[in-house]
Amino acid sequence: MKNSLMRFSVAMPEDLLIRFDQLVARRGLAKNRSEVVRDLVREALVEDECAQPGAEVMGTLTIVYSHHANDLQEKLHSIQHDYFENIVSTMHVHVDAHACLEVIVLRGDTETVQLIANLILGTKGVKNGRLVVTTTGVGLWGSAD
Repeated sequence: MKNSLMRFSVAMPEDLLIRFDQLVARRGLAKNRSEVVRDLVREALVEDECAQPGAEVMGTLTIVYSHHANDLQEKLHSIQHDYFENIVSTMHVHVDAHACLEVIVLRGDTETVQLIANLILGTKGVKNGRLVVTTTGVGLWGSAD
């Protein structure tokens, strides 16, 4: 069967296995070694898929900036309007009296999503940020679960 579980063995140094078991324990009661290995393999496959040129990806770009910076919001809005086809949604949070956090959900090919993120992250006044990309993984790992 296509989705039947296949067994294989893995050899590793004892100290690495001890650290791995600690990771398994941190992941929760419903996790065991096999489930965590499957999770790690899926993560590696998604990372590899997202690294392929032209791959269709989804991304979340989280940025922090001062809302007092001159024309920053206008510049950010201009970039987002230039790429409106790739902007799925945004969420704006007032962190304190001076700082704002914005989460921008992006969709497109790897290069376009990275370009938009670089434009926004490189805008003067953006203090810091991070892009996280993923794929929907359709057909990537078999079953939907």
